[in-house]
Amino acid sequence: MHVIRQHEFGPPETLMYEEVADPVPADGQVRIAVEAAGVHLLDTTIRRGESGGPFPLPDLPMTPGREVAGRVEALGPGVDERWLGRRVVAHLGMASGGYAALAVAPVGALHELPDDLEADAAVAMIGTGRTTMGILEVAQPTPDDVVLVTAAAGGIGSLLVQAAHGVGAVVAGVAGGPDKVERARKMGADVGVDYRDAAWLDAVREALEGRSVTLALDGVGGEIGRGALELLGPGGRIVMFGWSSGKPLELSTGDLYAGGITASAAVGPRITQRPGGMRDLETRALAEAAAGRLVPTVTPFPLADAARAHAALEGRSTVGKTVLLP
Repeated sequence: MHVIRQHEFGPPETLMYEEVADPVPADGQVRIAVEAAGVHLLDTTIRRGESGGPFPLPDLPMTPGREVAGRVEALGPGVDERWLGRRVVAHLGMASGGYAALAVAPVGALHELPDDLEADAAVAMIGTGRTTMGILEVAQPTPDDVVLVTAAAGGIGSLLVQAAHGVGAVVAGVAGGPDKVERARKMGADVGVDYRDAAWLDAVREALEGRSVTLALDGVGGEIGRGALELLGPGGRIVMFGWSSGKPLELSTGDLYAGGITASAAVGPRITQRPGGMRDLETRALAEAAAGRLVPTVTPFPLADAARAHAALEGRSTVGKTVLLP
């Protein structure tokens, strides 16, 4: 089968398109003919040889990727035969091997897919979607909120825009570049602003016509995250879920007291150790997509172009979820 293999840490060019033997499912595993594999920003961090947070650096050579969707084509010992031929999606957790034509997964990680949910959308929801569900669980947007979403055209951001719009909140989406701003508007943002504009904070304030942001959802951090914090009105709340800028949002108790605001981190232990676990979030995310309430945006690349996909993701030229198609 064809796979992406990494023999050394480094730039995107270290991702090599190679041919290896087909994997054999072990006890309690299935083999999936992959139709779509997810690419995560964390994959690029690990590829560079940097710490992957809860994911330790792997032994090399390795095949990256932890999100796959496709059809079960082989069963390991002890697996119920009903799984054979079923369309499924799975998050591989600490394992890897998703950037491949075939991948193995434990049967306990499988979610069966309805016929009308495409593989690329399922891949987006099994990882990015479950994180979105965790963020919403912390944020609890209401119809009375004015919600600011940073990176509003990204994988998580575009889903958050839809979810906030769906509950009736006023949504301001900020993103990098006019095309991404327009994408945020199409997802349901009432206000769209380009945060590459030096005056973007004033542009948001003007567009909101005097209304204060009551809820900021930030996965960018750095200066953009700081701007989101400054837009919060008295008693507002900010929910943080990462720092794609490379720098976390820095805030102090002085910031909290000055505006009477609250700040929460929606990832890390808050999401991994929640009651119901991660699988519950996956199930809810897939149900939202199947019902059409949340529609993930995807940027597809051929499996052989994984290096180009990584470069595009790091260069912020993708929208929504980046996926590889074998």
